Amino acid sequence: MNIFHKVTLESMKKSRTRTLVTIIGVALSAAMITGVVTFGVSLLDYLARGASIKYGSWQVAFPNVTAQFASEMAQNEEVSQSVAYENIGYAKLEGSKNPDKPYLFIAGIKEEDPKMLPVRLLAGRMPENSQEVVLSGSVLHNGGVKVSVGDTLKLEVGQRMSGSQMLSQNEAYRYEKEKLVATKSQSYKVVGISQRMGFENYMAPGYTILTKTDGSTMQDQVSLFVTLKNPHHLTRYLKGTAGQEAHYINDNVLRFMGLAEDHLFNTLLYSVGGVVVLIIMVGSIFLIYNSFNISLNERMHQFGILASVGATEKQLRNAVLFEGGCIGMIGIPIGILLGIGCIDLVMEILSKNFSQIMYEGVTIHLVLSMPAIIAAAIISYVTILISAYIPAKKAASMPVMDCIRQTTEVKLSARKVKTSSWMQKLYGLEGTLALKNFKRNKKRYRSVVLSLVFSMVLFISVNTFVIYLKQESGKAAVFTTYDIGIDTSNMSDQEMIGLYEKLKDTKDVYESGYSTLLEEQGLVAGNDLTDAYWSVSGQKKTEEMVKLPMEIQFLEEQSYLKIIEGLGLDPAEYESGQGKAIAVAKIDDNSKGIKEISDFRDLMQFDQIDFTLLPQKKNDSDQGETIKLSIVEAVPPDTLPPVRKPRRNLCILKILAPYSMKDAWGLGGDEILAKGLTFSSKHPTLSTKQMEETIVGLGITKDYQIYNNSQLMDESRNYIFIANVFSYTFSGMISLIAVANVFNTISTNIKLRRRELAMLRSVGMGDKDFQKMMNFECFFYGARALGIGLPLSILAILFIYKQMCLGGIEKLEFRWPWVSILISVVGVMLIVFVTMLYAISQLKKENIIEALRDDME
Repeated sequence: MNIFHKVTLESMKKSRTRTLVTIIGVALSAAMITGVVTFGVSLLDYLARGASIKYGSWQVAFPNVTAQFASEMAQNEEVSQSVAYENIGYAKLEGSKNPDKPYLFIAGIKEEDPKMLPVRLLAGRMPENSQEVVLSGSVLHNGGVKVSVGDTLKLEVGQRMSGSQMLSQNEAYRYEKEKLVATKSQSYKVVGISQRMGFENYMAPGYTILTKTDGSTMQDQVSLFVTLKNPHHLTRYLKGTAGQEAHYINDNVLRFMGLAEDHLFNTLLYSVGGVVVLIIMVGSIFLIYNSFNISLNERMHQFGILASVGATEKQLRNAVLFEGGCIGMIGIPIGILLGIGCIDLVMEILSKNFSQIMYEGVTIHLVLSMPAIIAAAIISYVTILISAYIPAKKAASMPVMDCIRQTTEVKLSARKVKTSSWMQKLYGLEGTLALKNFKRNKKRYRSVVLSLVFSMVLFISVNTFVIYLKQESGKAAVFTTYDIGIDTSNMSDQEMIGLYEKLKDTKDVYESGYSTLLEEQGLVAGNDLTDAYWSVSGQKKTEEMVKLPMEIQFLEEQSYLKIIEGLGLDPAEYESGQGKAIAVAKIDDNSKGIKEISDFRDLMQFDQIDFTLLPQKKNDSDQGETIKLSIVEAVPPDTLPPVRKPRRNLCILKILAPYSMKDAWGLGGDEILAKGLTFSSKHPTLSTKQMEETIVGLGITKDYQIYNNSQLMDESRNYIFIANVFSYTFSGMISLIAVANVFNTISTNIKLRRRELAMLRSVGMGDKDFQKMMNFECFFYGARALGIGLPLSILAILFIYKQMCLGGIEKLEFRWPWVSILISVVGVMLIVFVTMLYAISQLKKENIIEALRDDME
């Protein structure tokens, strides 16, 4: 250790508080960087494990190879595990509505391996012999062919041929360029129906059905699925060992390892992670650079003396860099351990929430990666080097006499620190001195203000984002009146009602119904419309008939009569065939924000009006049924998500009627907005699963969509909780760095002004006046930070609101995060005041004569 290193260590010991605060800042920075990279690695592991459970853990598949090749691969030293199924053959799928998938593909599995080739049953069981099969549910939903558990399939099984070439599942359907050559007849009993099998290639021309084989009549052609010991050797394995065999890789799993051809996800993840790390580095550099700059100011006199006796620029620069290295050797290991511990705790808290939002039952846990930890250490060390190099370069290039005399500290003219007479009257002597000091030391105070601004903007932005997430989740919770919904817009009324009768008795379901929402038009007398309508529409008031757009919701009879009774009306007057219905009629003034139905102005003057329907399928001149409408304030029952976006109209006119009147009024449903079944259940998740099994068992081939609103709201709450934890943790640690920066800068700057402050006290400034001057300095710090931070925060709030609206969130009510703003304002002032109080208390302990003498030596 040379003399410069010894001098540096002694200086660090002398300024213990500054050194300790710098080490804490470095540790916080390293902890955050370690947390970010460790979470990224853990998230990739979670996604890879979840994808493996859903799609299979295999990494490369060979769709059409010989049994000998499969045997050789099983013995290959690079292969960890392999599973093969027999390519029994193809059969024509009669009635398939998907022209790209006209076949069934029969695969024979000897032994089940749910880890490598998962099969998720929707109904029934797995096959137990070669006469039984499990059928992919895609046959029903995508192929449009009705098949149920218990059915028998009589198939002509053979191979796809294009000339003399045999085609595999990895090759798309070639239409006229291929034909199916049948070789045998085979009957299979359907014992189970599964979800689409993850190992089936999307371009495959055949829907996969699985049967059980004993291996005694092994087919020569098999499909092989391989897992490697080291996935990163996949390219080498495919080029060498695997030869020229046709293959495809498991993109769903390998993309999370960075090995898939699709690099979009990894690019997105690394981009977000890079931005976060950059933000941490910027915040950390504020602290660490400022610390070294202050250290340089303290030691400038010392450097001048060393330079005067022969120290070179390189030696002086290395002395400052050595200080950075010493701080890094202590702070970085502490930060890495702290970051690992914190992110482990965070993952323990979030583990249950992650298991319910993406892959059911898959939890996230801490995964340590040595390359990631080394990368975090290097990034932290680079941050220190950047922070230390700038003041080190400045120290090395400064003239010797300037260092000894310290004439570079303040280079200002009297004009630049001049204050106006009204400021002197307003602030007094103490405030004037504080303001002059603030003006002449702008460079010193700039990093303090920037740190406060950075922390304030980040804190308010994060809270704004969370507020809007909570608002959107709250809207879903409030305005959804059912637990389970099934979209049946592609079914006929007869099919929908038949399905409803099967599902309404599902266990735990206590309320159910069905409805159709149509968009139509009608005629109403001009005298029935309010003055508010004529004012908003801009039309001239008339007594003639006026055409109005409207929505009409036909409800299952019992649900409709229940609403009638709830309104205190006589159900007998509103039953089918009475020509009477209820309606909500309001004016939409396009005002933003969430409003209750009672907040809108009335569309109709009277409680009872005559309304003439104009069905879309008729000409405008053809008038339909005239019905009597009772105008009510009731909010119509919630519908399923619309199949198309309704037109935006001036009027909110929604009619409720019993389902049996739909055909009677000539409304055939050409303009369907929504159609489906709704259920309320004590246990929505269990009921949803039962309904899925029932629908599959019925062999429904029409497209349908099941919405488990309870699960969707749970997912929304989980996303918000996860966002809360990470955002508050991140903003909290950034704020700690900013607090450390402010504390370090203010306390050390006060220490550097020992002679100045001691001189003021020596000429008669009392403790009360001295405290008053310091309070003014606190005020100037806080005012400058708030003056910059609040406008930037407002811009950030508006930007976040605009982006979330553009992101597809409709009717998002703009809200100011007043609580966050108040916390930021109070926090800024409190941090500055407490830090200043600490620094002054340290100065007051010193002897005035000693402070003057020590600084003059």
